[in-house]
Amino acid sequence: MRTVHTVRKWGMAALAASLLAALPTPAAARAAEEPKPALKIVGNATQPVFSRADALHQQVDIETEVDSDHDGQRDMIRMRILRPRETDAGLKVATIIEASPYWGGGPDVPFHNVDLDGDGLPAGKWLRADARQPSLAAAGPVTYSGYYDNYYLPRGYAVAQVDSLGSGAATGCATSGGRNETLGAKAAVDWLAGRARGWDLEGKPVGATWSTGDSAMMGISYNGTLPTAVASTGVKGLKAIVPISGISSWYDYYRAGGGVVAPGGYQGEDTDILAKGVNSRARPEVCAPVHDALTARQDRVTGDYGPFWRERDYLPDVRRIRAGVFVVHGFNDWNVKPKQSVQLWEALKKHGVPRKMWLHQAGHSNPMPLRMEEWLRQTHQWFDFWLYGLRNGALDEPKVDVEQADFSWKRQAEWPAPGTRAHTLRLNRDGLSALPGLPVRQSLTDAGRTVRAEDLVAAPDAANPNRLAYTTGALGRDLRINGVPRLSVRASLRGTSPYVTALLVDYGKDTRATAGTVADTSQPAVCYGQGVPGDTGCAYRSRHRTENADFKIVSRGWLDVRNRNSLSRQDKVVEGREYGLRWDMEPQEYVFKKGHRLGVVLISTDYDYTLRYPAGTTMSVRAGVSSVTLPVSP
Repeated sequence: MRTVHTVRKWGMAALAASLLAALPTPAAARAAEEPKPALKIVGNATQPVFSRADALHQQVDIETEVDSDHDGQRDMIRMRILRPRETDAGLKVATIIEASPYWGGGPDVPFHNVDLDGDGLPAGKWLRADARQPSLAAAGPVTYSGYYDNYYLPRGYAVAQVDSLGSGAATGCATSGGRNETLGAKAAVDWLAGRARGWDLEGKPVGATWSTGDSAMMGISYNGTLPTAVASTGVKGLKAIVPISGISSWYDYYRAGGGVVAPGGYQGEDTDILAKGVNSRARPEVCAPVHDALTARQDRVTGDYGPFWRERDYLPDVRRIRAGVFVVHGFNDWNVKPKQSVQLWEALKKHGVPRKMWLHQAGHSNPMPLRMEEWLRQTHQWFDFWLYGLRNGALDEPKVDVEQADFSWKRQAEWPAPGTRAHTLRLNRDGLSALPGLPVRQSLTDAGRTVRAEDLVAAPDAANPNRLAYTTGALGRDLRINGVPRLSVRASLRGTSPYVTALLVDYGKDTRATAGTVADTSQPAVCYGQGVPGDTGCAYRSRHRTENADFKIVSRGWLDVRNRNSLSRQDKVVEGREYGLRWDMEPQEYVFKKGHRLGVVLISTDYDYTLRYPAGTTMSVRAGVSSVTLPVSP
């Protein structure tokens, strides 16, 4: 009896203890009463209620699907993340990713020599390159480059930097737009959605437990190319992209009209040079065979489109995009030329992909300081709509914002603007005219190996044997073009250069935008977001850098006459035989002012862009039947 009684006593005691343990302590009760952290939504917009200063910094190595350095192991990317501290208390957030090969810097790499002998082979050694200027990644958890962390993180977004394959802390090899780079950056989206494996810097497995599974990608240049590349895979979870001055087809970055044509400012660069220039990974020498293969396959002899370039062409895969696409480009960008965004825009429309676009008058630059408040409003609205499902009217506003020649902005439903019509002008012996003139032959002798296009287009009324200049009279009213100017020229060649170059020129003394912008320090800096030590969250607005000059080259276009029938193959050019040639110039939004003259100048070699064959090629053009067609708006 006594034993049983003792057992009962201990059983009751255990039961009491269990009941006491089940009761909440005062601290636990307070915690239970505290609401789970959540986004604050006012007026269908996320509000800046999270602290940038208290943000959590996380680094993750993420496994990709590829082994591009051929070491028998899957390549890894490094992702650096800043997220609201509340994500460790149950808040789930979407992530804005900027993937880049530039975070780790890179070596100087010599460019290809573009001065060719008569046989089309380089005449001498490679040229030393001016290194590209990357935006370096922050060294630690306190500051990030750019404004994403200051503005978007307080509104409930994580922001992330990703080292692209072959750069920084990633493994693998850069391939200038190759499939491996696409799949490398895609791994960041997959990890955030729970589909890829990741490890912290101590080698412990880690998942994105704080992530909603949804992400966006945004960036400029190469950083603006990777969003389109990744989206074109159809990856789930990538809900929005903002490609700024991004590449949609690498062929059109390093080639044009079947010819080798450089990005502006990087004459002699090609896929191999760029890949070597971002090769900042540990043990970079392991990528030498990969980069040698780029040199062999890119084909700087014919310039033809083939499987190498198809791998780097995202346009055929636009139909697979699941994200809302916010395209941005500058009309004075001669590095990544406007064609890249315009052809993406047209492909998105064709396949019914949700889209919007900003077009500005600057060059290869960030548009945010040009129109700061409106840029932040629209990108914030875009991300809120796609990543958090807020019904904020993002798709109800006009699709296109276009900066005009006078630097004012216009909102419109499409680009080119509704009502744009094609107007054809004949290249006549006595100038440009709507009516055809006599079909006479006019000739030029190529001097572009040593003379820049800017010198060849000057003084259009003066005799110059190295160009053919066709101009209108003084315009009776402003003439706005927006779209793609197109050439139709009957011409023959005698000599080594296969190039025909067309330049659209605005003649008339005026102050015009150049490619550059400059900080406007005459006005106070704008504090657009939360600051931390070393990063104020403030910036000056920028304004366009302008130049007062007698003329401006508005657009240009190139054709390798051997590719007159196809970009994929060359056809023989018989010296002296006249061919019908058709090619496009770069898209443009421009106003030729009343009293100015519009000109089309034909040359062969374009010093800053094409390969330079020995001088002396003769090009004969049949005036009267040759023409330019301009997209003219009301």
